[in-house]
Amino acid sequence: MNLTERDILVDLYQKNSKHSGYQILPKALKSFIHQDVKQFISRFEQERLDWVTSQISFSGKRVVDIGGNTGFFTFEAMDLGAEEVIYIEGNANHAQFVSKAKELLGLNIQVKNKYFDFQTDLENDHVDVVLLFNVIHHLGDDFGDQSFSKEEALEKMKEAINYFSDKTNLMVLQMGFCWKGDRNELLFKDGTKSEMIDFVKSAVDGNWVIQSIGVPEEIGGLTEYKELSTENIQRNDSLGEFRNRPIFILKSKG
Repeated sequence: MNLTERDILVDLYQKNSKHSGYQILPKALKSFIHQDVKQFISRFEQERLDWVTSQISFSGKRVVDIGGNTGFFTFEAMDLGAEEVIYIEGNANHAQFVSKAKELLGLNIQVKNKYFDFQTDLENDHVDVVLLFNVIHHLGDDFGDQSFSKEEALEKMKEAINYFSDKTNLMVLQMGFCWKGDRNELLFKDGTKSEMIDFVKSAVDGNWVIQSIGVPEEIGGLTEYKELSTENIQRNDSLGEFRNRPIFILKSKG
């Protein structure tokens, strides 16, 4: 890899958007981008990946990574043996970064620089795994009708979840508590994990089986995702909003 290519990759990685500044680098790129690049604040990508890979295998799978940001989960899925990853991201800088990186690494990654529309995208395709990390609470902002009320947006979020039920075998779902990321706009009255879990249960009824729910716990100063329990279902404000977001592994009934 020559200096020019590396500089292009570093520059693209450092371009900012409202959703950047948090994904860590995948292992495949750490030999190219390392100590002289400012590392963004982690949102527990490795811990989330560890949980997901304890529940499902990427080996030989076709994967879709929606809202893929700078590609952490895309590249890690490839590293874990995925046959192909379809990376979908609306931010042009992020998409260019992933496109450049996948060319340099020679990986089977389709890069689609667009916001997933949840209406026609993947309409005639079927994949093994969909990664839907922290996307749907931006409905009415990054995608969907901006005139929606919160109540309308919640119903559309349910539709967004179910959009994939006939397009994939498994889906990994995580969502935030704040509509459009606005801390003054709670999607659920008390902002609790129980409310979110009830929402997802009502959304998936008839279309998906909830295979497992992972909840972050702090153990010895380290974050680790554990199976849902009567203890960790309780809201823990000391962990912050992000670490109160469960991860749902959904299996399609379709």
